[in-house]
Amino acid sequence: MKNIAIIGSGSWGVALAIHLAKQGHNIKMWSYSQEECDLINKDKKCKFLPNVNIPERVLCTTSYEEAIKETEIIVHVTPSKFTRSTVREYKKYVTNQVIVICSKGFEKDSLLTLDEVIQEEIPSAKIAVLSGPSHAEEVSIALETVLVVASKYDSVLKLIQDTFMSSKMRIYTSRDVKGVELGGALKNIIAFCAGVSAGIGLGDNTFAALITRGLAELTRLGVALGGQKDTLYGLSGLGDLIVTCLSEHSRNRRAGKLIGQGKNLEETKKEVGMVIESIDNIEVAYELGKLHNIEMPIVETVYQILYKGLKPKDAVNILMNRAKKSED
Repeated sequence: MKNIAIIGSGSWGVALAIHLAKQGHNIKMWSYSQEECDLINKDKKCKFLPNVNIPERVLCTTSYEEAIKETEIIVHVTPSKFTRSTVREYKKYVTNQVIVICSKGFEKDSLLTLDEVIQEEIPSAKIAVLSGPSHAEEVSIALETVLVVASKYDSVLKLIQDTFMSSKMRIYTSRDVKGVELGGALKNIIAFCAGVSAGIGLGDNTFAALITRGLAELTRLGVALGGQKDTLYGLSGLGDLIVTCLSEHSRNRRAGKLIGQGKNLEETKKEVGMVIESIDNIEVAYELGKLHNIEMPIVETVYQILYKGLKPKDAVNILMNRAKKSED
């Protein structure tokens, strides 16, 4: 039995809390909202997962200190754009806990991955990254899920594998922290594009090509940033890419579909109602591609759709009429 802090009370944080509590662990969640705390503590419900009941072992607080004290593991599950500001608030309570990053994305202004952000704020922290094909809606009802955890510390890999693994959740280990983190961050962009494709009524042929060529783009960038190609073709890259592109659970795919149907960015954010990581990630990937001179035509065209007024159907024409190339 472990005492575990979960920083963030969104759907993924709650799903992980439910899973870990079922393994016999004690969970203290942190939420920025007293209303969410009351819903979790009194009604044992989450507004993002209305059909599941939260176990008694899960308690919620708005106090970082109360959530983190006397714990062995901190699970960080806030939106990527709030990672640094949140860590700055709770780092004074961190002693020797392992920090497990379950958020997916980049810091927009610095172009840093989230492990780099947390390491800057807490240089002594032992960090792990947990990622892979996993919708909160399915984990919360104990549908079988397979993930990968990455860390440079063998002791951390063993701790997280032993803590999270069950008959309903299989955990593989990796030493490629960068590859696992980049796979989770970059796949959201292609999922957004898959939604745009669905929104303008393109077919299965286009969809398959988008996933395949999208994987080629995110792998080129991921390797340039220090990840390993095999990792990006594994659970955190290809695996997460497939589930996020295919599923109606995906808010990134849903957001892209709304853009494809003619909604503007503000209308899309309002209708989805939750943080859409891909929107910020598209800007970061575009900048990183330019910085490292990586050819990323899909990322470049979706950037033009979101921020330069390019119409989605015109973007398809641009991609289809690019210069002849070999497949690489």
